[in-house]
Amino acid sequence: MAFASPQITATAVEATEFPDLARRYQVSGVPKTVVNDEIEILGALPPDAFIAEALRPKEPEGESQQAPRRE
Repeated sequence: MAFASPQITATAVEATEFPDLARRYQVSGVPKTVVNDEIEILGALPPDAFIAEALRPKEPEGESQQAPRRE
């Protein structure tokens, strides 16, 4: 995606060569993409799905995507 716009930058990091970064970003599998230290995408996705995930609003901490429970 970085080649499509000068406003996007990308850096590839070899997790085994930079274990401190791998721990910081909790890399458990590759590829793992981190967008602005907020959005994490694990695994390879088709371009359209990748863009949709990267642009998805960040979920507030403590909330989950599960539907609220009915009492």
